[in-house]
Amino acid sequence: MCHNSPRMSPAEQEEYRSLRATIRERGTARIWVFLAGIVAWAALITATAALAALPIATLLPLLVLVAAFEAVFSLHVGVERIGRYIQVFLENDGGWEHAAMAYGQPPRGMRVDPLFSLCFLMATLLNFVPVLLAEPVALELWVVGAVHLLVAIRIVVARRSVARQRDVDLKRFLELKAG
Repeated sequence: MCHNSPRMSPAEQEEYRSLRATIRERGTARIWVFLAGIVAWAALITATAALAALPIATLLPLLVLVAAFEAVFSLHVGVERIGRYIQVFLENDGGWEHAAMAYGQPPRGMRVDPLFSLCFLMATLLNFVPVLLAEPVALELWVVGAVHLLVAIRIVVARRSVARQRDVDLKRFLELKAG
């Protein structure tokens, strides 16, 4: 059911418009959070590389990088979840969310990474370079390296979960509607 459908009550039409606006706003916010997070991380890692001799100092820029990633991930998950809600509860006869779900994944080479995971993984790797330049002792190398590895694993796991999210959310909302 599209938002102009006569079968949709005025309250449902307003809900539809509000939720579509939320999707639009969060989609835009996701890109800005990514850019601001990368800029903040780049400034911190540059300062860390120039001023700090301790390998553990790279954990502050890494924390900023993780915070930016988690914000991007959260915004994306929320947008997708709202989309599935619209699909199940407001678009009974088809509409944008039904079409987007039916379209599925575009061909390789045309896919977009909504989490910017490759950029975050590269930044995580680059964040580790000052650790190596600081000539760390073995304990520092292992501890700081393990934290960086955990961040990389988190990014990869989140990326994989995004690939299944639409189907999982759709199934759950259909269960909620049925029961």
